Amino acid sequence: MELKEIAHINTGFTQKFGIPRQSGLVSEIGHIIFTPEFRNPTFIDGITDYDFLWLLWGFSKNKSLEGGTVRPPRLGGQKHMGVFATRAPYRPNNIGLSSVKLLEIQETEEYGPVLVVSGVDMLDGTPIYDIKPYIPYADAHPEARGGFTDNLSKGEQVKVIFPEEHLNKLPFELRKTAIEILTQDPRAGYDRGKQRDFKLAYHGFDIVFLGNEGEITVTDVVKTEF
Repeated sequence: MELKEIAHINTGFTQKFGIPRQSGLVSEIGHIIFTPEFRNPTFIDGITDYDFLWLLWGFSKNKSLEGGTVRPPRLGGQKHMGVFATRAPYRPNNIGLSSVKLLEIQETEEYGPVLVVSGVDMLDGTPIYDIKPYIPYADAHPEARGGFTDNLSKGEQVKVIFPEEHLNKLPFELRKTAIEILTQDPRAGYDRGKQRDFKLAYHGFDIVFLGNEGEITVTDVVKTEF
């Protein structure tokens, strides 16, 4: 079966490092641009009746999976687990699944209807293969076990020290989400103890930070091209 790209999403994530590990963890906004074939409004008739959508998309910059196990970064990159017991991006088929909140539909002259969504965890330009509505009675299982992620939930956050002199280098509308991303600690588990600079590429800025146990300190914000 050949997958047809129906759209792509524009986000502020230009590099893999720093992209939220799951959708919905931060309030990053994305714009879904349909390919010309799917810009007829009939394709999204009724979509505003739903608050959330499922996006089926492609990991466009990943290496191929070798073997049947992966080493989840959240577990320090040392423990092997079966690929189908994780959400690791390295998979037999490079397919991702995200639940995002539908904020609005923007009618544009150039691209037709554009879906504006929040909670995205995708690289800028990621291809989208399908969109389905999120249905609460069928899709939500709040009492379900979450495997090793039960100990790595939203509650696992770090303190972020973002000096005002550096925070002010970001446009006002980016500051809240930038802090949310850092609060989730973008470092892999095996990098947590390393005393070195880390760099998060976000909306045309490099956010440079140092990490200690349970704490991140931003040391600079540098404007780049986006």
